[in-house]
Amino acid sequence: MTQKKNNVTKDIHYYQKKFWKLFFYGLGGIFLFFVFANFGLFGSMPSFDELENPDSNLATEIISSDGVILGKFYRENRSPVKYEDLPKHLVDALVATEDERFYEHSGIDARRTFGAALKLGADGGASTISQQLAKLLFHGEGSRFILFRMVQKVKEWIIATKLERQYTKNEIIALYLNRADFVNTAVGIRSAAKVYFGKEPRDLTIEESALLVGMLKNPSLYNPVREKRKQLVFDRRNTVLAQMVRNNFLEPEAKKILEKKPIVLDFNPESHTDGIATYFREYLRDYMKKWVKENKKPDGTEYNIYNDGLKIYTTIDSRMQKYAEEAVDEHLRNLQAEFFKAQKNNKNAPFSKINEEETDKLMKRAMKNSERWRMMKAQDKSEEDIIKSFDVKTDMRIFTWKGERDTIMTPMDSIRYYKHFLRSGMISMEPQTGHVKSWVGGINYKHFQYDHAGQGARQVGSTFKPFVYATAIEQLNMSPCDSIIDSPFTIPRGRHNVTETWTPRNSDGKYRGMINLKRALANSVNTVSAKLIDRTGPKAVVDLTHRLGVTSSIPEQPAICLGAVEITVQEMVAAFSTFANKGIYIKPQLITRIEDKNGNIIFEAIPESHDVLSQDIAYAVVKLMEGVTEDGTGTRLRWGGAGFKNYGYKFTNPIAGKTGTTQNNSDGWFMGFVPNLCTGVWVGCEDRAARFRTTAMGQGATMALPIWGLYMDKCYKDDKLNVSKEPFERPENITVKVDCWKAVKDTLDFDQDVEEFNF
Repeated sequence: MTQKKNNVTKDIHYYQKKFWKLFFYGLGGIFLFFVFANFGLFGSMPSFDELENPDSNLATEIISSDGVILGKFYRENRSPVKYEDLPKHLVDALVATEDERFYEHSGIDARRTFGAALKLGADGGASTISQQLAKLLFHGEGSRFILFRMVQKVKEWIIATKLERQYTKNEIIALYLNRADFVNTAVGIRSAAKVYFGKEPRDLTIEESALLVGMLKNPSLYNPVREKRKQLVFDRRNTVLAQMVRNNFLEPEAKKILEKKPIVLDFNPESHTDGIATYFREYLRDYMKKWVKENKKPDGTEYNIYNDGLKIYTTIDSRMQKYAEEAVDEHLRNLQAEFFKAQKNNKNAPFSKINEEETDKLMKRAMKNSERWRMMKAQDKSEEDIIKSFDVKTDMRIFTWKGERDTIMTPMDSIRYYKHFLRSGMISMEPQTGHVKSWVGGINYKHFQYDHAGQGARQVGSTFKPFVYATAIEQLNMSPCDSIIDSPFTIPRGRHNVTETWTPRNSDGKYRGMINLKRALANSVNTVSAKLIDRTGPKAVVDLTHRLGVTSSIPEQPAICLGAVEITVQEMVAAFSTFANKGIYIKPQLITRIEDKNGNIIFEAIPESHDVLSQDIAYAVVKLMEGVTEDGTGTRLRWGGAGFKNYGYKFTNPIAGKTGTTQNNSDGWFMGFVPNLCTGVWVGCEDRAARFRTTAMGQGATMALPIWGLYMDKCYKDDKLNVSKEPFERPENITVKVDCWKAVKDTLDFDQDVEEFNF
């Protein structure tokens, strides 16, 4: 019996010794594991500098002059927000749901960790907010291999405790919310608030904050946009509300009200092809790619526009941009319907006045410029196989004015289909500052990526004539009131380098006899423009046009007076703005300043300007162009007309402008300005061979002018924009005769009703 007792005692002591030995070995092993992990034996650990400045990968923000984010350049759509700008209920929801003892622990919640270990993770993990931040910052998703996952977990614990020493609790909250992925292009709470609710985080309601916090558990699973997940998201949101009650952040009565509210999203996915000012943003992207090469960081390296978190403050006004896009959309929807009607009996639609061979060349060129051609070429497909593929019907999603539509057609048919669409370019600028206030490069960036505002130069037609008249006033000391005979006119071969005899004709085939310059420009009389350029010489007109900021190559030929010159909308707006700005040219300005992610100004714009004309001559040209909207091709602005539709705008204030229509109605223009805003509009198809066959529909007064009218009408209705309705400022002691009515009245030496004179 005694022997048995001794054996039992021996066994107990033996196992006790073994237990404590294993325990201390285990503790020692864990200690060494942590030490080795801390020193990087199991992979690198973040240094002090990395903890102090974690890789932010911040999106560059494009900000309008009125403080609205127009868009971003990013590989990860994330914009930081300070803790002070987070609503309290959002922070409360986060702590209540993700880490109830967040303010009590130092990075690791021992109670939750021990509980999770006992249950082998059956009730979920025990990661604190600090641990989740460590994972987001330094190693991403956990490994599925248990040993690697254990190593990662230890590293998370170490990094979490270091983060707690490095940052305040509030800073950790802000860092975490700024890094969290909310799917659908939204990374960080600021992007999430914008994408899902169209607002800043500070404006989120309690139930909206609860929904976003609920997504953190599994963003893909609790994606509120997916219809099949709506009930799941609804229940998850209410779970967060319940957690807020449990942690005394929300009253039970308030929860009962909030949990019944439906989920209401204002979904605005932020992609490069969607949203406002898409063409402007892409133009700015190209500008910034060049800018970063010329403006280096203090250490000599280049800024990265995709992850350095720059803030680009632009001159664009988000309200005016919205009005411009709406005006283009409204008019071109209507005009496009008329264009489709006009093509019904055209066997070669949408092309006119070109033969089968010319059409074939045009289509083949479009085929070889297509994305399909480039992709198949990259796959080393033979040219013969590629061409055959363009005649094979395939599924595709196409643009229509009623929204995208799925259809089946051959790629070649789709090319011809898209050739039917009218495009537009439009820019609005403040003459006194050069600030570009709105920029529309086309009708839909996703489907039509060519920018017709800053990239595409088109023939300008009669909108070139004011440059001819300005040259005549400057060189020949003429005035708007001087008269000239509208009659047949010929420039013989050899004169002004003309290779063949040139006899321009008026568009209506009529001649008006004696006419003053103001009325001649108002009615776009071709023979008068030809006579003026004959007197000044083409070189003087070309020189003035270049001084007005036009960089296009212009031949020194008399025919340029009728507008056979290709110029961008951007350069035309800058040139016309010079007349409104008393003869001083100011280069269009898109950016006011650029800041780095810390708010330091790294670029501030300095306007570029130079004198072109005297104030007197500039004002005389303005008075000339006022005649266009008073009694000429632009009078539709006074009664809302568009040729085929009445839009209802009725402007009574002084407006200077000029319509333009190119040969065969391929391009329609309207350039118009008031004292503090100049806007240019071009409308046409991608190919000049695609056009209206009648001038009634294809002229600038029908194609482009209504967009200007719709846009200005919207701007005038927004009192905060302060767009001028005042007369243009008249120079003191002006030396150029501009009061044509008074000039005629003073020459009359007999009584009669002077109203019969139309000037």
